[in-house]
Amino acid sequence: MIAQFVLRLATGLGLTWCIMPRSEVTAGFFRIQMLLVLGLCVLAALTVPADVEGSQDAAVLGTTHLRWLCGTAAACAYAGSVFWMLARRGAGTVLGAIVALLTAIALIGLLPWNTSEIARAPGWLTVLSELSAAWLIGGATCAMLLGHWHLTATQMSLTPLLRLNLYLGAAAVVRGCLAGLSLLMIPALPADRTQLIWLILRWSAGIAGPLLMSLLVVRILRYRNTQSATGVLFAGVILAFIGETAAALLSRELGWPL
Repeated sequence: MIAQFVLRLATGLGLTWCIMPRSEVTAGFFRIQMLLVLGLCVLAALTVPADVEGSQDAAVLGTTHLRWLCGTAAACAYAGSVFWMLARRGAGTVLGAIVALLTAIALIGLLPWNTSEIARAPGWLTVLSELSAAWLIGGATCAMLLGHWHLTATQMSLTPLLRLNLYLGAAAVVRGCLAGLSLLMIPALPADRTQLIWLILRWSAGIAGPLLMSLLVVRILRYRNTQSATGVLFAGVILAFIGETAAALLSRELGWPL
């Protein structure tokens, strides 16, 4: 579960780099982001379950392949941090895209391949659920860190932060649509009291929370108050983490992405 969460975060950060307006953000921000993903990829490589292969819930890719993907992504992230330190934006952007691709492959490769006695969701729904979860937590984290960066780079344009906040709202909407579709398709709704509490927490904190924070940040940035906006985005990150943790616990018990 640790490896899955870490890979989601790394994939979401990489995806956000690829779609955000990079030219208006100083190179130092991306250097730190690359070092962050370097640490995440190393942690993912160390926490990939050793018993993934051969079990009834065997992953799409074996343990060795997953560790090689994480290790390669970590090496690319380190190289990317060097290029961003030298302000080589072209090479840094390419390496960022490679990191996003490798971590996305590893994230999908960690999904169960074999079916067990628990009902399994369609493969396309599981993959889209994983990628949307990655975009939500990665987008929230990247927006929050960019807000922190504005506290030191005060002359930087607000356009990238506004764009990332827009992406955060969009990610929450996409995640909510997929979670709602999954609820409609699930063979049996959660009936246990604990599962119902997780489901409520999943929707209130994990979807409604980030969306509400995104709307608040839009109003706050009208006054160029990046410090307050950063605090609200930090709350959005925590809510997204709580919601996705509850969703992961539900999915593990029900065998269905929620």
